[in-house]
Amino acid sequence: MQLNEFRLFDAHLHIIDNRFPLVPNNGYLPDEFTCAMYREQMQRYNLAGGAVVSGSFQAFDQSYLKEALQTLGPGFVGVTQLAATVSDEELLELDAAGVRAVRFNLKRGGSEEVSQLDRMARRVYELCRWHVELYVDSKELPGLYMTLSGLPAVSIDHLGLSSAGLPMLIKLAGKGVRVKATGFGRLDFDPATALKDIHSANPEALMFGSDLPSTRAPRPYDHSDFSLVVDTLGPEAASRVFYGNAAAFYLSRKPFDSAG
Repeated sequence: MQLNEFRLFDAHLHIIDNRFPLVPNNGYLPDEFTCAMYREQMQRYNLAGGAVVSGSFQAFDQSYLKEALQTLGPGFVGVTQLAATVSDEELLELDAAGVRAVRFNLKRGGSEEVSQLDRMARRVYELCRWHVELYVDSKELPGLYMTLSGLPAVSIDHLGLSSAGLPMLIKLAGKGVRVKATGFGRLDFDPATALKDIHSANPEALMFGSDLPSTRAPRPYDHSDFSLVVDTLGPEAASRVFYGNAAAFYLSRKPFDSAG
């Protein structure tokens, strides 16, 4: 299989530019990974866009993200971290710059507290049609189920990371929550079975991403991760996972189907 056979919206990538503020997270600072470095890594793909995601080490800085989106150009959107005190004016400014989601990093920190999740999720959806993204170990999902299943638009990173919460993740997918097929090197389980089960629960749920540059991952992204999706789901379903599902979720300005 050639990597460029399928159109790709890379649903999860990080840009790390040392010209902009970085905040150590538990003593960790990532190596630089610029837009040019990302483009070079992805030159073999039929890349049509992607989602630049703010990491814990970028906290509430928006300057790097605005620059990255301008540099990467059409088709790329931003997923940022924001304090609950953010003004409507700043939300609309970020929306105009291409931001389309707020991230709650429950795994690493650096984002707003989970106590603000429900209120912020509803606020950004009502104002900008944004969704919320969670970096969370799936074993924590039972305690969040009632909140997440009632929100207008939600995605969960990296297949939920652990096998312990997979049944709840699959249940949420069936309720309309999107799931990023990303970070396979971070998982404590074989992703193939999870891909099949989540796809069966909701064919619109899975969105593939490279997770480049795979900061702190035990195993970084490999081209075989892309091939695994095709081998597991077949070409027709894989094409939705690589492009259609994420494009509809990130690029559409229409109301999403409710997760509840």
